[in-house]
Amino acid sequence: MDPIIILNSGLSTGTILLFASMGEIFAERAGILNLGVEGMMLLGAMTGFSVSLATGNPWLGLLMAMVAAGLLSLLHGVVTIHFQGDQVVSGLALTFLGTGLALVFGEGLTGQNVALIPSVDIPGLAAIPIIGPIFFAGHSLLVYVGYLFTPLAWYYINKTRPGLHLRAIGEKPAAADSLGINVYRLRYFYVFVGGCLAGLAGATITLSISPGWYSAQTTSGQGWIAIGLVIFAQWDPLQAAVGSYLFGALRRGILDLQGPRLIFGLVNPLYINSNLGFFLQMTPYLLTIIALILGSRAAAKNRIGAPAALGTPYIRGERGL
Repeated sequence: MDPIIILNSGLSTGTILLFASMGEIFAERAGILNLGVEGMMLLGAMTGFSVSLATGNPWLGLLMAMVAAGLLSLLHGVVTIHFQGDQVVSGLALTFLGTGLALVFGEGLTGQNVALIPSVDIPGLAAIPIIGPIFFAGHSLLVYVGYLFTPLAWYYINKTRPGLHLRAIGEKPAAADSLGINVYRLRYFYVFVGGCLAGLAGATITLSISPGWYSAQTTSGQGWIAIGLVIFAQWDPLQAAVGSYLFGALRRGILDLQGPRLIFGLVNPLYINSNLGFFLQMTPYLLTIIALILGSRAAAKNRIGAPAALGTPYIRGERGL
């Protein structure tokens, strides 16, 4: 149980959660709750895998994964924005639809070898003691993309005019509309962005983090963890990144706890059996459930800073929105 290996692996696996949670932050900041992240991720994982297999180009696979999941997310947009449908019900239906499409079109993909996103060391930085092996050695290029994307997303949301419009349509859509901001169009756009990032997260699994592996259990509930992380992070990209990497390290640490050795080669006095290991693996999902319960309460939503119009359809001309 090497701490450096655990943290290094946490950054890699946490990148999956990072992309998925960032996408959900953009959608929820716009006032649209999308619980279909899991389905979009699985569709993205399948699409990226199959396109890379067919073309030998993993970057094209990533692009098509984002497009497929983004188009799927627009169905949620039509139901919740155009028809003002219930966002929770629509999101759950999207999970079932995305999962079903991935299983049908992904038939026979398991066990195939595909072209993968390369892993590299950052010259110079990888040689820095402790920090280098953790942050800059042996990672997929997508991990480094995550490093750059996080501050850019924070800056976009908090320091730019488009980011101000995003926050406005999630807080006071009627006021934004009165200022000439097209609430409906922007909500569609950010739902699509959220879907694209969920697709990227799914393809990151099959083309980078768990290379060459695709099955019905590819996402393993990570879409739900990403939704919970958004609440933990209070809709802030920087906090979401920290939470994603910590959850990634936690998942790797739990696996190592099931082995006979602990840090520095010490014998594990608990040497966890399979039954106890199963309960330990439930820990991230338990934390996610707690976050969703707390975040669903109106008083708690106000306390943790949720967008005021989150989950509420906007109908032009109505007051109080």
